[in-house]
Amino acid sequence: MDKPHGLMLLFILFIGCHMTGAALMEKLADIKICADKDCSYVISMAQALEDYVASDCRFINLRRGQMIYVFSKLKPVEGAGVFWSGSVYGDRYVDQMGVMGYFPNNYVNETHVFEKKTVEIPTTDMDFFCT
Repeated sequence: MDKPHGLMLLFILFIGCHMTGAALMEKLADIKICADKDCSYVISMAQALEDYVASDCRFINLRRGQMIYVFSKLKPVEGAGVFWSGSVYGDRYVDQMGVMGYFPNNYVNETHVFEKKTVEIPTTDMDFFCT
């Protein structure tokens, strides 16, 4: 892409993010583990061991006993926490169903593995984009 088009794209993204309140957040990891190359299939099911309050828009709230579909597992860099991404499941949590976000893996117990064969793929800035 040439420089004028690149600058225009950057400007459009900036204006779009500013108007919608969206923000590009710090990357939590450079690699994620997924069931497929698009991270569209569920790796496993997990149950929340205790409540977790999301620290920012990249994360989801968890309630003890809640079931979560796990779509990816971030491969941690040294000294960082281990985070998984997923979506809440269950009739009691209809308001949260379909919302994707990260959560610390030590707050859940993996109850069922759907896909044992996984792939490692690089994370992108969009993996950590907040709306």
